[in-house]
Amino acid sequence: MTIAGVPVGKELIDTMNSEINARSSYTQEGNGSSVVVVATDVPLLPHQLKGIASRVSIGNGVVGGYGNNGSGDIFIAFSTANPMAFQRENLTKVDELPNDLMNLLFEAAAQSVEESIINAMIAAETMEGVNGNKVYGFPHNLVTDGLRKYNKIL
Repeated sequence: MTIAGVPVGKELIDTMNSEINARSSYTQEGNGSSVVVVATDVPLLPHQLKGIASRVSIGNGVVGGYGNNGSGDIFIAFSTANPMAFQRENLTKVDELPNDLMNLLFEAAAQSVEESIINAMIAAETMEGVNGNKVYGFPHNLVTDGLRKYNKIL
């Protein structure tokens, strides 16, 4: 896990190792899936939305995800623009953003996914599931200390 370029996961691993190793787990490192839905009101065509969805993996990668073999990631994107585009009987017209103006949207998609993952990790609490499997929430004080160590916050 990386936040603002800081290897937060490496900073936390020593802290968490003793408790994590004390328990056997049925999962392997790298298993897990992300489901990301990107919604926009920008008028985009299907090929443009496909480009937006493909940028989700960039935001995922920035925080440390790299799509392991056991990962079943799903990324989709849709636009709420052109609400009358679907017609069964009549011709219709749709607006579209020119392809040459897509770069800012690609960047925004990657950044919003990065921010969403960080927010979810920070909000998560430690919980125990079936057979004593435990998933740990981020220890906020240690994350803050790590960000301070790398001069990312005061």
